[in-house]
Amino acid sequence: QVQLVESGGGYVQPGGSLRLSCVTSGIIFSIYEMGWYRQAPGKQRELVARLISGGTTNYADSVKGRFTISRDYAKNTVDLQMNSLKPEDTAVYYCNVVQMTSSGYRTAYWGQGTQVTVSS
Repeated sequence: QVQLVESGGGYVQPGGSLRLSCVTSGIIFSIYEMGWYRQAPGKQRELVARLISGGTTNYADSVKGRFTISRDYAKNTVDLQMNSLKPEDTAVYYCNVVQMTSSGYRTAYWGQGTQVTVSS
């Protein structure tokens, strides 16, 4: 069974930094995609950043230049370094992994979420 466990969320003042980490277990097929999404109160879940097999990296426009996603291929972990945080970054952040079988069938998995609060 695939499990994702996030850590690193918390409370930080505007301009501060946080680093989120996601540890995976139970992955038995290749990973097509690893990334981070977030959901603020009253809003839909949105992409923050993701790494797609083959080398593509996507960032939300709102975080470009401030957030950096990285992956440890040996450990199947994915981190999100968040700098220059703003109050509008406040949300629950979710780790996402898309596993793909040899026949191309993809399955997405989600972590339980970690709260990030940016406030003075």
